[in-house]
Formats: sequence, C-alpha cells, structure tokens
Amino acid sequence: MLTLSFDTSLDKTYIVLGENKNILDSIEIKSDEKNYHSAYLISTIAGVLKKHGKTPKDINIIGVNIGPGSFTGIRAGVTVARVMAQETGAKVFGVSSLEILARASRLENPLVVLDARKNMGYVWDQKLIGALGLEEIDNLAKNRNIVTDNTLFERYKDTGNSVLSYQNENFPLGKVLFETVSEKTPDENDIWQHLKPLYIQPPPVTIKRN
Repeated sequence: MLTLSFDTSLDKTYIVLGENKNILDSIEIKSDEKNYHSAYLISTIAGVLKKHGKTPKDINIIGVNIGPGSFTGIRAGVTVARVMAQETGAKVFGVSSLEILARASRLENPLVVLDARKNMGYVWDQKLIGALGLEEIDNLAKNRNIVTDNTLFERYKDTGNSVLSYQNENFPLGKVLFETVSEKTPDENDIWQHLKPLYIQPPPVTIKRN
C-alpha cells in the first residue's frame, strides 16, 4: 500500500512517501522571500516518486492538510490531491492542520489555537471547534496545554501548563500527517469528489478601486 501525503497549509511544504506504515522519503521545503513553498509541490512529488521507482499510478492513498492555514497553500494542496486522486483512482483523506498540530505536540489533550486575524483564533479542543474570538479563547486556555503560533505565543505563554509555538518547536508535521492517514481505513466515500478545503472563514477579498 503506497501512501503519499503532503502539506502546504502552514509555513513549510511537507511531502512524505511511505509503503504500508514505513516512510520511504520525507521532504521539507521552507518559504523564502522570493519563492512560496507550494510552488515546488508538483515537481518535488514527481522527483520523490522517480527516486523510488514509482509512478503516480502506484499510489493507493493520498493524504493532504486541508487547513486552516494559508488560503493559497490550502488551495494548492487540495487541488493537487484531487487531480492526482482523480487520475490514479487513489483514495484520498483530508486532515485538519489543527489535528496534525495536536498530535505532533505529544501533549495531553492540548488546546490548539492558530491566529485567524481580526482578533480571532482557529481552535481545536479534541475536535474542531472553529473560529472564536480571542477573549473567548482566553477562558478556554486557562491551565491548559496549548499549541499555538508565534503570533499568539506571547498572549498565552504564561496562561497554560505547557505552551508551545509550532513554529519554534520544528514539529515533524509531514511525518505526523503520514501517520494519521496510515491509521485510516479507506472506503467508498474517500474519493476525490468529497475532498474539500477547510475554509473556516472565507478567503480575504481584495476590492479593486478605480
């Protein structure tokens, strides 16, 4: 069973190829000032498959981070997953970045809070909660293990028991996504038509002015 998982929703691209539950290859790509990491997704996938003598037709399962996170990154990852699954017949699973971070932290029942802008945060508390105001999240965060980002770390660093910023901890997010997908049992519902991006809030709209 060949599984390809990839994540372009957060600060880096993660691409992991594995057979059964064994990882064959793991790639991590950072963004820089000139290049956005998701731009390398397709070419890197092709390179990883070629390196191990595989083709897209060999893939049985595809796993992808569906968000929340960068709207561009989410859209890129989900689009590539849908096209590949449609072309190859692979089963496809979408996993929330919040669940991935909760699992990656290895903390007991962590509260995951990511900046959603406009004084709001995306929240996971053993399941997806959604977008809440920061003042409401403050009440949830008391005496909790917390996983957050650099934007909100200062707000919560003295609030909980263990408070981690995923951007500082260098969590193995690609490996955790692969492990999460590998635990799932595919069925007839895990098809490309059912894979959707997790846009908890609508993408920002830019209005052009004359």
